[in-house]
Amino acid sequence: MTLVIGGDIGGTNTRLTLFEAAGPALEVRAERSFPSAGYPALDDVVRDFLALTGAAPELACFGIAGPVSGRTARTTNLAWRIDAASIERTFAIRRVRLINDLEATAWGIDDLGPADRCELQAGAPGAIGNRAVIAAGTGLGEAGALWDGRGHQPWATEGGHACFAPRTEVEIELLRFLARRFPRVSWERVVSGRGLVNLYDFLLEHRGARTEPWLAEEMATGDPAAAISAAARAGRCALCAEAVALFVGLYGAEAGNLALKVMARGGVFLGGGIAPKLLDELRGPAFLEAFLAKGRMRPLLEAMPVQVILNERAALVGTARAALAP
Repeated sequence: MTLVIGGDIGGTNTRLTLFEAAGPALEVRAERSFPSAGYPALDDVVRDFLALTGAAPELACFGIAGPVSGRTARTTNLAWRIDAASIERTFAIRRVRLINDLEATAWGIDDLGPADRCELQAGAPGAIGNRAVIAAGTGLGEAGALWDGRGHQPWATEGGHACFAPRTEVEIELLRFLARRFPRVSWERVVSGRGLVNLYDFLLEHRGARTEPWLAEEMATGDPAAAISAAARAGRCALCAEAVALFVGLYGAEAGNLALKVMARGGVFLGGGIAPKLLDELRGPAFLEAFLAKGRMRPLLEAMPVQVILNERAALVGTARAALAP
């Protein structure tokens, strides 16, 4: 039996889970969520977690939104510098590993059951090979997993920050609109929570429309992206519905780009917080048509399974799997 800490480090919350590993099985012993801004460093969160659980873990792994450099990382939305060696020394943990949060999701895929996934495309029977993971949330994360003939070896990317490439006249106008706002337009500017707001702002100008007072209040007092998607689902705002439809098509297009780049014959997996909330829209024709619209490569993409990850704990389980890996 091995005790393992798995951690998901976010700008708002840091979630830590204590797993008990016995052979291939993982059992949750304890789980807590901590307000990230309330702590000066990850070490302080770990200290409180261990005090609450009374555990003495042998291994730990933390999934971090942003690039990891060796055994250190700086969080994107927090003033934290995380040092794996320092955590090992401070808490007598035999091995601490730091990985990207999307890499953590890639590690957790094999633990997902049928109820944890929603199939958008079946792909070829018995499809096997590399995998792609893409997740729209606060930002846009992307990762891959190499199939080595025995299993998958996840790796991180910062592909969400690659340059946005428009496909249609409307998207060309979108690029021009965003180029006036930002020094460089990445895919994250259009496929993320903030991206959905950018799409709505673009359509306001493009259509010569204005925001209804009730929607302006909801956007000002809460999460603007959530207000837009809720108004679209409720049929209260045609412009919001158009923004969501544009978002879904762009999500599909970039998922297809990533699938081609990593040759994801083993499947494309949509993680993050947005995809499960837009499940009905993703099941419609717009996402898959944009995903498949790659000219001569369409048959290759049609053979790739495409699934939405519904289990929000996939990345936490993934950190435990990464911690246990040799």
